[in-house]
Amino acid sequence: MMKPKVSMLLKLLIVQYLSVLCVSQDFDFFYFVQQWPGAYCDTKQSCCYPKTGKPAADFGIHGLWPNYKDGSWPSNCDPDSVFDKSQVSDLISSMEKNWPSLSCPSSNGLRFWSHEWEKHGTCSEPELDIHDYFEKALQLKQKVNLLKILKDAGIEPDDGFYSMESIQKAIKEGLGFTPGIECNRDSAHNSQLYQVYLCVDTSGSDLIECPILPRSKCGSNIQFPKF
Repeated sequence: MMKPKVSMLLKLLIVQYLSVLCVSQDFDFFYFVQQWPGAYCDTKQSCCYPKTGKPAADFGIHGLWPNYKDGSWPSNCDPDSVFDKSQVSDLISSMEKNWPSLSCPSSNGLRFWSHEWEKHGTCSEPELDIHDYFEKALQLKQKVNLLKILKDAGIEPDDGFYSMESIQKAIKEGLGFTPGIECNRDSAHNSQLYQVYLCVDTSGSDLIECPILPRSKCGSNIQFPKF
C-alpha cells in the first residue's frame, strides 16, 4: 500500500531537483562591458539623455554578462526572477551615474537595468543575487577607470583618430589584462571606439585574462569621439 506514495514522492523530488538545475546556470567568466557615450550618440540613430540629465563624459556600464569559454553565452535563465527596484534601492543613485541609459525615448534607466538583469543577471544565479549583481558591476566600474587610463596614454575623446594597437596597449598596461574593443560607425562611416570588454571571474570580483575575446570589426585607426 505504501509503494504508490513512495513512488509519487520520488517523482516530486526528481521534478524539484530538475527545476533547480534549470535555474542554476553554470558559466565560465563574465564580460564586464563599458561603453563610450560619445560613440553611442554619434550615429544615425542618435540618443536620448536620461531624465536625470546628460551623463558625465565618461565610460558607462553596459553590462556584466556571463559567458562560456567557447564564445557562446546563456541568456534569460530564470523567467521567474524579475527586476525589482526595491532590492537595489541603495544602489540607484550610483546606477544613475555609472549605468545610464541613452536609448530613446528618455528614461529613468529602469527598463535598461531590468533588461540587463533578466537577460544576463539571472544567468549568474545562484552565484549572485540581484543586489550582488548590480553591486559587483558598480564596484568593477570604480576599479576600472578606462578614461583616465586612456588619457594618461595621450588618448583623448577629442574626435581624433588613434590606432587600435595603441588603445589596447594602453588598457593592457593600465590594468594588466588584454581588452576586447568594439567599434561602431558614425554618420560619416568612421569607425569609432564604442565598447570595451574586460573579463572577470565567476565571483564578479576580479579581472582575469579573457579566455576568448569578442570578434572586432574595428579598423586599424579608430576615432575617439567627443561627448
